[in-house]
Amino acid sequence: MSFRSNRIALFIDGANLHATAKTLGFDIDYKRLLKEFEGRGPVLRAFYYTAIIEDQEYSSVRPLTDWLNYNGYTVVTRAAKEFIDAGGRRKVKGSIHIELAVDAMYLADQIDQMVLFSGDGDFRSLVEAVQRRGVRVTVISTISSQPPMIADELRRQADVFTDLVELQSSFARDPSARPARAASSSAAVPAVRVAKVSPSKR
Repeated sequence: MSFRSNRIALFIDGANLHATAKTLGFDIDYKRLLKEFEGRGPVLRAFYYTAIIEDQEYSSVRPLTDWLNYNGYTVVTRAAKEFIDAGGRRKVKGSIHIELAVDAMYLADQIDQMVLFSGDGDFRSLVEAVQRRGVRVTVISTISSQPPMIADELRRQADVFTDLVELQSSFARDPSARPARAASSSAAVPAVRVAKVSPSKR
């Protein structure tokens, strides 16, 4: 496949990628991440998905989502609800699966490769559906942790599985870099006001 025909779209499950990188002991430098894939072919779109707490106007993640919006990413958010489970642990209920799936199917006829940053097994059927449209799917997560961060069924369905630990040198954030925007790279709960996704962004 030539460079020109290898049209790529990135689909980042923000909370899942954060948890995976945190497990491996580093933070993601999103500028370097995008540059890495632009070196592999034209990146038609780079999506970043995250659920946000409905009544939360601000949190430490705000700098990240703002930065991503102005630096080549399309940030897609969905309202979530915060609650305390039976064990007294704070939980956030909200999923970006539908938004990600809709965007992936919408772009399937325009891309050659889908890169999914998630280990969530719920995406297995989506990967299969996109593959049927002739798209090669790369899934990035890790099996280097105990337990692995990727569901076995998702790893098996992917055309290519890449362990995030293998990409650490390519887009890990330099610990000496300014932490303001990157430390939040990893917050599972984003810091933005609830906003509906505009069709014009698709």
